[in-house]
Amino acid sequence: MGGPRRGRRKGEDTYHPLNVKEFRRWSGMVQQMQSICPDCRGEGETISEKDKCKECKGKKVTQQTKVLEVHVDKGMKDNQKIPFRGEGDQLPDIEPGDVIIVLQTQDHEVFTREGEDLLCSYTLSLTEALCGFQFTLKQLDGRDLLIKNPPGQVIHPGSVKVVKGEGMSVYRNPFEKGDLIVKFDITFPPKNFADPEQLKKLESLLPSRPEREIPTGEDVEEVDLVEFDESRGGRRRNRDAYNEDDDDEEGGHGPRVQCAHQ
Repeated sequence: MGGPRRGRRKGEDTYHPLNVKEFRRWSGMVQQMQSICPDCRGEGETISEKDKCKECKGKKVTQQTKVLEVHVDKGMKDNQKIPFRGEGDQLPDIEPGDVIIVLQTQDHEVFTREGEDLLCSYTLSLTEALCGFQFTLKQLDGRDLLIKNPPGQVIHPGSVKVVKGEGMSVYRNPFEKGDLIVKFDITFPPKNFADPEQLKKLESLLPSRPEREIPTGEDVEEVDLVEFDESRGGRRRNRDAYNEDDDDEEGGHGPRVQCAHQ
């Protein structure tokens, strides 16, 4: 009695990377992909020269180009896979494998993505941070979002604000969206932007200075506060490394002793 008949062995899957800009994934897209599909359906183990097919030349397969339409749905994520079952290379007596499209996100010039949320940074002047502002932000679908902040609602450096429902669509649930998260930076005025009289007027409008107890006496030494030179950090690291080398030589091998001369 014969055993159960085995099915055909499945061929290897074929992977194709597909670069997709963030805004294209936000709104959905259709992309055409070309996949090489060898297909001759030859039979037999060996083929004599005179019997070889003129098209495949005895290889039992020919190369054909097949166009696959790739539907990128809203909310799809980086490295998400889109399979096309049975669309891989076709070989005699082997079940065709799959063509698998792997989405690869291209960076956006404004937004980054975390889950379903969109993140961006925006720089305000000190005047805007204290006295209110409004600006527009171009959304991924082309809309201009008008973002306002009233006077008196102070924005601090590093403040993070949220616009609800303006993030990425949730995959397979396009009516649900994440949030738009905006982190603010503040630009301060340059040195000597106002004369002493103007600074007095400005100080009169700002909250009072905090009271600090300053000690007196000969132990108090006034020092100057100057701009930091970033190159000093590199010089200090080199000096520390040199000192460590000296310590290693003395600690690891003992102090150097000169040979005694007779």
